[in-house]
Amino acid sequence: MLSTMQDAPLSIADLLKHGSRLHADREVVTWTGSEPRRRSYGEVGKRAAQLAHALRGLGVTGDQRVGTFMWNNAEHLEAYLAIPSMGAVLHTLNIRLFPEQLVYVANHGEDHVIIVDGSLVPLLNKPLAELKTVRHVVVSGGDPAAVEAPEGVQVHSYEELLAGQPTEFDWPEIDERSAAAMCYTSGTTGDPKGVAYSHRSIWLHSMQVCMSDSMRLSDTDTTLVIVPQFHAMSWGVPYAAFMVGASLVMPDRFLQPGPIAEILAAEKPTHAAAVPAIWQGLLLHLEDNPQDISHLREVVVGGSAAPPSMMHAFEERHDVPVLHAWGMTETSPLGSVARPPRGTTGEEAWGYRYTQGRFPAAVRARLIDDDGNEVPWDGESVGELEVSGPWIAGAYHKDSDPEKFRDGWLRTGDVGKITPNGYLTLTDRSKDVIKSGGEWISSVDLENQVMAHEAVTEAAVVGVPDEKWDERPLVAVVVKEGQSVTAEELREFLRGKVAKWQLPEHWTFVPEVPKTSVGKFDKKRIRAAHAEGKLDISHF
Repeated sequence: MLSTMQDAPLSIADLLKHGSRLHADREVVTWTGSEPRRRSYGEVGKRAAQLAHALRGLGVTGDQRVGTFMWNNAEHLEAYLAIPSMGAVLHTLNIRLFPEQLVYVANHGEDHVIIVDGSLVPLLNKPLAELKTVRHVVVSGGDPAAVEAPEGVQVHSYEELLAGQPTEFDWPEIDERSAAAMCYTSGTTGDPKGVAYSHRSIWLHSMQVCMSDSMRLSDTDTTLVIVPQFHAMSWGVPYAAFMVGASLVMPDRFLQPGPIAEILAAEKPTHAAAVPAIWQGLLLHLEDNPQDISHLREVVVGGSAAPPSMMHAFEERHDVPVLHAWGMTETSPLGSVARPPRGTTGEEAWGYRYTQGRFPAAVRARLIDDDGNEVPWDGESVGELEVSGPWIAGAYHKDSDPEKFRDGWLRTGDVGKITPNGYLTLTDRSKDVIKSGGEWISSVDLENQVMAHEAVTEAAVVGVPDEKWDERPLVAVVVKEGQSVTAEELREFLRGKVAKWQLPEHWTFVPEVPKTSVGKFDKKRIRAAHAEGKLDISHF
C-alpha cells in the first residue's frame, strides 16, 4: 500500500524561497572591523537570483562545481543559496590548506568558477596557474586586477556581475539526492577526501539543528557564526538559520578575541558556534577586558573536545552555558549533542555535558572492537565509533577508500564508549590513543586535566616511543601570559586525578600548540618535532 502523501523533493531552492519571503526582514550582518554591514534576507534572496543569472552567463549550466574561497560574510551566504538552487554544486575551499593541497582539491573537484574574497586573492594566486578546470575567477570586495590569471582564465568583479541581473530566477526542480555542496576533509593523513552533500541531507540536517534537543535555533535568535563556512558547511548553521529566520552575524576575517568581543558588544547575539580554541582565546581576553556577554543563551563547541574547565569558566563567570557537540565533515557535521537528560541536575548533569552527547533519531551508532565485534552500550566497553544515517557520508567523491566504510557504516576513527541511554564519550582518535604496556591512555583525558590548571592555556598530549612500555605520553603546554608553572608542578597537580601509571614523564613548554586548517590540535606536527629533536623536554 502506498501513502497518500505528496512527493515533494527537499531542495535548497525551496529553502531559499521560504527564507527570503517569510523571513524577509531578518538579516545577515557582516563585520567590517569597525561597523556592521547589514543585508536583509529578502535582499539576500534577490542577490542570490542575480548571482545565479551571472553564473549561467559564465557557463554554469548543469552540475558544474563553483568554488568559494571566502570568509564568513553575506556574499558567501548568497553563494551557499544560489549555487545549489540553480542545480550546480557549491564547493567550499579551505583557505588554510597548503597550496599543493588546494591544487589537489580544486582539480579533484573540477571547479569551473571560483569566487574569492579580495583579501584572499594573494593566497589564491599561488596555486591558480595549476588549477586545470577553472575558467573564471570572481572577486568579491576587492580589485579583480590583483588576480594573476593564467591564460584561459577570465576575471570578474562580483558586484559588476550581479549589477543589472534580474532579481528573480526560475529555480529548476532538482532531484533531492543530487549533490548540492562539497567539502573536503582537512587531509591530516593522505590527500583530502571529498564529501558531497545532497539537497535532502542538507534539508534534514538543517531541521535537526533547529530541534529542541539540538541547537534550538528559532526566529528569536541571532547567531554569531564563527565556525568557517569552508569547514563542514559551517556546521549547517547558515542553512538552518535561513530555514527558521534566525539572523546571522558573520565575522568575516575578524576572528581574534578582541574583534569577537567587539562583535558581541555591538550585536548581542543569542547564540554562537566555534571550535574550543576560539572560546579559550575569548575567555582569556575577557579576564583583562571584562564585558557582559550574558545575552548569549548558549555557545556551541565542537571540532575537538571542550575542556571542562573552560565550560565551567563560561557558565560560572559569564552566565553563558556551553553546549558540547560532536561531528565531522562526513557527518554534515552534526552527530551528537550533549544536553543532559530530563531530571538531572548538579554534578550528574555536568557529567552528561562533558560527554560528546546523545545521538539524534536519524543517526545510528555502534562501537566495534579490534576483532570486528560490536561492543555493548554499557558506559564502559570501548570501541571504534561507526555511524550511519541520512546525513552521513557513504562514500567519498571519486575515492572508494574501503577502509573508511564497512557494511554501510562510516568508520569515524574515534574511539569511545556509549552509555545505555545513548551518550557518547570519546576517549581519543584511534591514531592518537597512547598504547602503554598493553593498556590505553586517553590523550584527551590528560589534556583536559592539564588544562584545568589555572596557569595553562592549552595542552596537547601525544604518545612517544618508549623501550619498556612501547609508548608514553608527552605533554606540550602553553602557559598563560603573565603566569608561570613548572613541569614538576603540573605533574603533581595530576596526582589523584589520573591513575598513577598514566602520569606523564615527558613535558615540553611551547608558545602555541600547532593547529590544523580547521583549528584542531595538529598532533602529527608535535610528534615530528619530537622525532627531530626540536623540543626542549623535561623528563621524570
